[in-house]
Amino acid sequence: MMKRKSIYLLVAACLALAACAEQTETEPAETAPTTTDSPGPSEESQEESTEELTEWSYDGESGPEHWGHLHASYSACVDGSEQSPINIDLAEMEASQQIEEINIQYEPASFSLVNNGHTIQKNAVDENNAITLDGQEYQLVQFHFHTPSEHQFNGEHFDMELHLVHQDINGNLAVLGVMIEEGAENEELAPAWGELPEEETENDITLEEPINLQNLLPEDQSSFHYNGSLTTPPCTEEVKWIVFKEPIQKSAVQIQVFQEIYEENHRPVQPLNERG
Repeated sequence: MMKRKSIYLLVAACLALAACAEQTETEPAETAPTTTDSPGPSEESQEESTEELTEWSYDGESGPEHWGHLHASYSACVDGSEQSPINIDLAEMEASQQIEEINIQYEPASFSLVNNGHTIQKNAVDENNAITLDGQEYQLVQFHFHTPSEHQFNGEHFDMELHLVHQDINGNLAVLGVMIEEGAENEELAPAWGELPEEETENDITLEEPINLQNLLPEDQSSFHYNGSLTTPPCTEEVKWIVFKEPIQKSAVQIQVFQEIYEENHRPVQPLNERG
């Protein structure tokens, strides 16, 4: 169990501690969570169920600007008031932020791999990874990737973003967002990165090597908390977001391998509205 101090993003005083499928949009955008971030097995899980209703994508007439009009169940994508992702303005941080403890309980675990048509997602096989927020435990359901990053820092994207999607016993979601920049090879992901399916898969692929998610977190775990949403349809709100300030690294080759499968799979940043 790890206890880390978190830095709060300057938002409305009423903004509470908040928590992607491929995003856990829950296909397992954006059950457990699926693509960018949804419940069930994953953020993508939610996304998967909605996909049967209406096809969505990251460009053209089914792209992000049209999501809210593709199906009635996607209305939050256009009508929601606390949507994700957002731009994090570092200059707006308060000098005396509140301090909260995030308890992260990660250890080596088994995962399965899937290309859900929107991202590469790894679904939890074991139930030994969890986080605790405000005394509530959230079990890891899945993690997935976006390129470029969905969240921005001072209006700038990172090369990629990792979303670790968690769900509590009531179905509420909490997502850890980790920025990824080009640099050294990420050894923890290297074995799985050699097995990324280039085409959408119907069944999960079992990974032989366990993954230690603790090695995918930055050393400095200062973070921004805000109340947001899935970043994929149906864009469900009341998602607790924790976005780490410090990025991790992947090599240029690792980033390129993902981008050859998904050149761009990110939702543009959304208005803060009453949150800031």
